[in-house]
Amino acid sequence: MAIAETGRSRELFKTPFCWRYWKLALSEIRYPKILAVAGILLALRVAVKLFSIPIPLSRDLYFSFDFIVNSVSAMITGPVLSLVTGAISDTIGALVFPKGPYFFPYIFQEMASGFIFALFYYRADLNSVRVMLGRFFVSLICNIGMGALLSYYYYQAFFPKSLPMWGARQVAGIVKNLALFPLEVLVLLILFGALLPLTNKLGLTFTRRTKFEIHKKEVILLVVLTVVAAAAIALYVVYKLNGGK
Repeated sequence: MAIAETGRSRELFKTPFCWRYWKLALSEIRYPKILAVAGILLALRVAVKLFSIPIPLSRDLYFSFDFIVNSVSAMITGPVLSLVTGAISDTIGALVFPKGPYFFPYIFQEMASGFIFALFYYRADLNSVRVMLGRFFVSLICNIGMGALLSYYYYQAFFPKSLPMWGARQVAGIVKNLALFPLEVLVLLILFGALLPLTNKLGLTFTRRTKFEIHKKEVILLVVLTVVAAAAIALYVVYKLNGGK
C-alpha cells in the first residue's frame, strides 16, 4: 500500500519550464514527510563527506561520494529544498570536516549541484538519458565550471603563492571529472533502479519507470558527451597556450 501525503500531487513534468512545476516544488515544504526525508538525506550527505578519498599528489582534489545522496535528495525533494539543503550541507560539512580555510562562496557550488540534479530528476518520468544528462551538467557546470572559478579566488585569498599552480590543479580536476563521469552515470542508473520501486511505494516519487536499460543510443550519447567535454577542454588549453587570458 502506498503511503502518500494527503493532498500531495502526483504530477510529472517533461521539463521544469512551467509555473505548475515550481509551485509544486515550493509546496514540498508543507509536507512533514518530505521535510523528514530531506533532513535524513542531509545528515547522510554531510556524513559521506568524511569518506572523501584524496587524490595522490594533490592537496585539494578528492574522490567524493556525496553526489549519490545529493541526486536522490534532489529527485525526492525538488529544486527549492535542494537549494536549502545544499547550503546547510556545505556549512555543516565545512565546520565538521574542514579541508582547509572556510571559503563562503563554495556554498553556491553545493547549492547549484542539487538544484541542477532536481531540474532533471524531480517529478520526471526518469529514463537513462535524463539520468545521464543530469550528471553531465552537474559535472560540467558545478564541478568544472564553478569549481575552477571558485578555486581561483580561494587560492588568491588563502594561498597566493600557490596561484601559479592553479592551472595544473584545474587540469587534474577536469581529468578526474571526465574519467569518473561514465562510472558515476552507471552508479546512478543502478541506484535509481533499486530505489524507485521503494520511493514510489512510499509516495516520495511517482515515476512510471523503475528499470533502466542502457541501449546502443545511450552508450553513444555517453561517449559523445564525454568527447564534447574533452574537446572543449582541449580548445581551452590551446587558447591558453597561445597567450589567451
